[in-house]
Formats: sequence, structure tokens, C-alpha cells
Amino acid sequence: MRLEGAVVAITGASAGIGHAAALAFAREGARLAVCARREDRLQELAQAATALGAEVLVRAADVAEEQDVHAFVEATVARFGRLDVMVNNAGYGVRGGVDETPIEDYRRLMEVNYLGTVYGCQAALRVMRRQGAGVIINVSSIVGHRAQPGFAAYSASKSAQVSLTESLRVEMRGTGITACSVHPIGTATEFAEVAARESDGRQGGASGPVQSAEVVARAIVRCAQRPRPEVYPYRLARALVWINALSPALADRVVARMARTARP
Repeated sequence: MRLEGAVVAITGASAGIGHAAALAFAREGARLAVCARREDRLQELAQAATALGAEVLVRAADVAEEQDVHAFVEATVARFGRLDVMVNNAGYGVRGGVDETPIEDYRRLMEVNYLGTVYGCQAALRVMRRQGAGVIINVSSIVGHRAQPGFAAYSASKSAQVSLTESLRVEMRGTGITACSVHPIGTATEFAEVAARESDGRQGGASGPVQSAEVVARAIVRCAQRPRPEVYPYRLARALVWINALSPALADRVVARMARTARP
């Protein structure tokens, strides 16, 4: 896909990967629609993207609310006339063991991370089916394929995104619409800060390499240009997926060792 003039909608664009992706698409000449709950952050993003030559639509939205997501996509089409790329990026995480994480945290993560993605896919498909073309990119995580101890609630929501994308990808064969999932490792964003705040002191996670949001953003842009089923911005992360498929017990030992290394 040529991105110059293409219409790209991004959820969770006020910070982190979504923010970096918006700027990366702007540099490619795309027209942008961005949403998040923090509209002031979006306005700052819009100024930066406009300085790069992009036309930008800003919309406040909570992806856990179905009507917000559909209204965002409808506003995008009303402004630009079409939707070429939908990036379902909005999400957050919490820490804590399976039995110490409150049920409300499980519920809220599924509402935001998983159902927010479902809403984005359904809203985009209404437009893309009429067009006969489009790319849906769901930003998952490496933990969507291999969970970390102390991150069960977050990992489960990311696994749900993976299954959703796999089903959609096959359902859309032959339609001109493609569905892709992106699997970052730990990324230098405010994710850890938010997870700590939302977790009420509970611990979890593992040590390992950290990538920048810009690296993930460039991988998302490349995926939009040349869609692939799964994208691993940190290439070695794919090895953990292979290990887990071949020997879950070995993967358990690897992840357990990483978790011990991460403990203060």
C-alpha cells in the first residue's frame, strides 16, 4: 500500500506506541485520525503531525465504550471519505498473581484491551467491506503468545487479541481486507508507570531487552505498507514463541528465570 494520502485511524494515540505510530505515518504522507481519552495530549500530537504535513482529526474516546469507537470511525470517514488502515493500539496492563489480582482488574483489561479491539475491528469492517480493501493492525504483545508470571490478566487480554486477529485474518481471505497482529517486547513508554499505579503495589513481569516506541511504530508502518500475519519488532522474540510451541516446559524455565532476574 502507498501511504501517501491514505487514511489511517489509530486508537490510544496520546502516548507511547500510538503516539509514535501517528508521527511515523505522518512522515509517510498519510492522513490521520487519532483518538484517546486525553484530548489535550492528542492536540499536542496533532500539532506535531501537522508540522510534518499531515491532515489530522482528533477525537476523544474511551475504547471500552463501543459507541465511542464506532463514532470515532464514523467521524474519520465523514472527514476523509474512507478508511485505509485501522490500528487498534489502545491498552494498558496490571501486575499481580492470578489469585491476588482483583476480578475487576481482569474485567477492565478485557473491556479495554480485548473488547476495545473488537469494537475497532467491527467499526472498520463496516467501512472496509464497502471499499473492498483495508488493513487492520491489532497491537498485541509477545505475552499474547507466551504469558509472564505476575501478568496473567494482561497476558490473557493480549492472547484474546491474537485469537481474534487469527480468526479475522482467515475470514477476510479474498476480500481485499487483511488483519495483522504486532507483538512488541517491553517498550520504553509510560506502560510500566501506569501498570505500577493500577496494580496497588502488586509485583510481576520479567526482565529482558527493551525497545523504543519508535522501533515498534516503524514496524507498524511497514506492516501497513506490506501486510503480514504477525509482526515482531524485536526479531529474537519470535524464538520464544517457537520454544513455547515445541516445549512449553522449557519455555516455563526460561520465563521463570527472567522473572527471578527482574525481582529487586
